[in-house]
Amino acid sequence: MNGSTDSHSPPRLSKSRVVAGWKCPRYLWWKVHNKDAPELQPSVADQDRMDQGKRIGRLATERFPGGVEIEYAPDELDRMARETRAPLDAGAPAIYEASFFEDGVFVAVDILERLDPGQSTEAFRLIEVKATSSLKDEHIPDAGVQLHVLRKAGIDVREVALMHLNKGYRHPGPDDLFVLNDITEQAEAFQPEIPALLDFCRAALSGDDPGPIIGEQCTRFECPLLNTCWPTEPDHIRNLNGVGLKTALKHMEAGVHSFGDLPADARISDKARRQLQSIQSGELKLEPTLTSDLQRFRGHLGFLDFETIMRAEPPWDGLAPYEQVPVQFSYHERLPHGTVTHTEWLAPDTEDPRERLARALVEATRDADGVVVYTGYEKRCIKALKEAVPELEPELDELLSRLLDLEKVVGRNLAHPDFKGKTSIKYVLTPLVPELTYEGMDVADGMTASVRLARLILEPDTFSEEAREAERRALLEYCKLDTLAMVRLLERLEGLVGG
Repeated sequence: MNGSTDSHSPPRLSKSRVVAGWKCPRYLWWKVHNKDAPELQPSVADQDRMDQGKRIGRLATERFPGGVEIEYAPDELDRMARETRAPLDAGAPAIYEASFFEDGVFVAVDILERLDPGQSTEAFRLIEVKATSSLKDEHIPDAGVQLHVLRKAGIDVREVALMHLNKGYRHPGPDDLFVLNDITEQAEAFQPEIPALLDFCRAALSGDDPGPIIGEQCTRFECPLLNTCWPTEPDHIRNLNGVGLKTALKHMEAGVHSFGDLPADARISDKARRQLQSIQSGELKLEPTLTSDLQRFRGHLGFLDFETIMRAEPPWDGLAPYEQVPVQFSYHERLPHGTVTHTEWLAPDTEDPRERLARALVEATRDADGVVVYTGYEKRCIKALKEAVPELEPELDELLSRLLDLEKVVGRNLAHPDFKGKTSIKYVLTPLVPELTYEGMDVADGMTASVRLARLILEPDTFSEEAREAERRALLEYCKLDTLAMVRLLERLEGLVGG
């Protein structure tokens, strides 16, 4: 057995393929028959999540010393299954990537732990490791399929556990980074569903692309095929402000597919109604309250944006898994006479940057009457800095009292057809300030910035000196545009009200 198939046999099933089929048959079909499609290629953030998952998996095995690892290779599945027999027969206390192929399904168990090692019993605990901080719905079929295959292989699995990250952990402890969550009952309860699920997956793979499938399954996970199934017309109901996929499904079931299908007395938000008015007119829609809402944005103003990193394995003291840590900021300042200055800071080394960043932030923002942000993200970052640097709590509290959220002003007062029902600065900027754009930038979105910042700061040895400087410049340039965009956006809004 290996990972390939001939032209006359159906593609083999694996744990990941079965879980994909449980999510959506079309998603499964594409993962097998159209795996090179652009929609399925991992983004920078996707790849980073996978890399972090591998790291967490390696850390988990350290909790089970003396185990034997089966080297994973996607094209050598038969070799993996063969090599699993030796440590099983030798009584190894644990096997990492223990591999089995039964009932037409291949599985590699993250950790197969022998219960009561050294005893005559041959009972095991199946442990699935996830780089999440809680149990998710999809983890049950994942573990359930493994339990099914191992029992078919004659392995006496008595317990099934999910090993995931501990929400209460703070680096460096003393609590463990991991929690072992017993899911035996749920995995056992799933067993009667497996034969039909396997038949369903085989049938899905043996046919042609099933075409667009729209339903409740679209809301269960972030599907990369969403735009290949759902209508992409700008006036589709899912593009109405405040309408998510679940609400869109309810609208569609009631016969409402486009904005034009909405009844005149439909109960929608003020933002959505303003969106519809702007689309109908084809122009920017302004509320008369814009003038009064801008009154607070006067005098000596700062404009602040943070970039953060978050790691499954916390890098610095006091951090929880996936806790966001500010490591960079950009700060523009507009003086009353119109002069605009700029200050920026990016962590220079692998040491915990929070105190240094907080002190630089307090100094940079000291003279501003108000500090403009976009959404509540910066407020959350400053609150996190307060906890990390308690000696600066008074200064950071004072800074919090001066924050002015420009996104709230946009959301309450403006709509434009090209906003597409959104108020994030990436959607708002181009229609209102077309001379500024993120297009063509080496770093052009916050998720990519976060991943590349983490690598730059935590893995500096992976860069040459020249590459490190180029990466710093790209990240500084991206963050700088975020605050310059707020400066220009506010100027545009002031121009719209004549002041």
